[in-house]
Amino acid sequence: MEDIFQWCRDGNAMQVRVWLDDTEHDMNLGDDHGFSPLHWSCKEGHMKLVEMLIQRGVRINATNRGDDIPLHLAAAHGHRSIVQLLLQNRADVNFINEHGNTPLHYACFWGYGPICEDLVNAGALVSLANKDGDMPLDKSRGQLSQRLQELAIEAGQDLNKIHFKDQSWLGLKTRSRDATLSRHKGININELSLHTRIATTPSGETWRGRWQKNDIVAKILALRECTTRVQRDFNEEFPKLRIFSHPNILPVVGCCVSPPNLVVISQYMAWGSLYNLLHSGGGAGRGELGGVVVDAGAAVRLACDVAKGMAFLHSLDRDKIVPAYHLNSKHIMIDEDLTARINMADAKFSFQEKGRIYEPAWMAPEALQKPAAKRNWEAADMWSFAVLLWELATREVPFADLSPMECGMKVALEGLRITIGPGIAPHISKLIRICMNENPGKRPTFDMIIPILEKMKR
Repeated sequence: MEDIFQWCRDGNAMQVRVWLDDTEHDMNLGDDHGFSPLHWSCKEGHMKLVEMLIQRGVRINATNRGDDIPLHLAAAHGHRSIVQLLLQNRADVNFINEHGNTPLHYACFWGYGPICEDLVNAGALVSLANKDGDMPLDKSRGQLSQRLQELAIEAGQDLNKIHFKDQSWLGLKTRSRDATLSRHKGININELSLHTRIATTPSGETWRGRWQKNDIVAKILALRECTTRVQRDFNEEFPKLRIFSHPNILPVVGCCVSPPNLVVISQYMAWGSLYNLLHSGGGAGRGELGGVVVDAGAAVRLACDVAKGMAFLHSLDRDKIVPAYHLNSKHIMIDEDLTARINMADAKFSFQEKGRIYEPAWMAPEALQKPAAKRNWEAADMWSFAVLLWELATREVPFADLSPMECGMKVALEGLRITIGPGIAPHISKLIRICMNENPGKRPTFDMIIPILEKMKR
């Protein structure tokens, strides 16, 4: 694999830019120590690389093996402009690493006064103790200590020691992803350990398992017959689903061709699908935390994530992705940090039951009526997004009382539409109506609605 980490250490912006332009490259992957490209860029002080990675949507608070986020490294190495940029982009100012240290601990220890002030002004706690019981104030000396106390008092902070509390068991920290996830394509089925069947759908069985110490999900495709031609088409099409280069896309990691089975493999997401999150009270595997409350603010953030992912897919050449992808809440997975990610494993391959539609409730009427070659896919996806917005706003399943066949017929031929009731916020109602314009040519693009959703988040 090309050494993206060395390029980031060296500040080679041209090579990094070329590397990022390849959709199969994961900008959030980590090296053997879990250092991501952003970790190295922050440690070495390469401002242009940090700006480039942030513009591409890198994870600001991803951790290395020692639970350092990039802000720890920028603060510890005295890169003030990078610290300020990370803080502007919502870096967690009180994030603790494996030693219980916050970025402020390191800035105080090395005597970087201006950085210390920036951190405290951004909400860093001066009395938060690490595992050894030391506060940032204990690490600072002389005038710096006095200045930080003054800033903390002005900000209303309590100067009494806040004792270290281990919260690692909560599993809330987002690790830089293992590089093996983006390196592999063909995987030997004997290397997989599948232990729990998650779902059975018309398109196949989905299993949870392990592969090379990674939690994975394996989808065994439902096939009438695994012919030589089907295997050939599968090998040609599945690489188009290995899109690692966007934070709101969940890529296919690899595949297994083991007749009579074809298997697509992706990273396991503990919260499950958005559908599960909205309608089942939380993700599988997080019983100790209980369900997630998807309030109005969280709903808008999730919608914005989906819109960004769809805008990215629409920016790609249609030939570079499998076209039969239908947007709905069952195909949106929720990452450990509650980021919504479009699951490429749910794309439909060319050899899978042509003409059969599994989730018509989310589909545009023209998409139910016209053959694939004559559809405006971008406009049809926008209709599906409108139904998703309605689902987020109401917490209801669209047309839950109808069978898929009844629903599809009524939407396509009888004008059945979701009801936008008075309980939905006016700005959301207006956006739903705009996105569901009966004339496909008058629906907005995802690039047009992302700024609207961003404003709603504030």
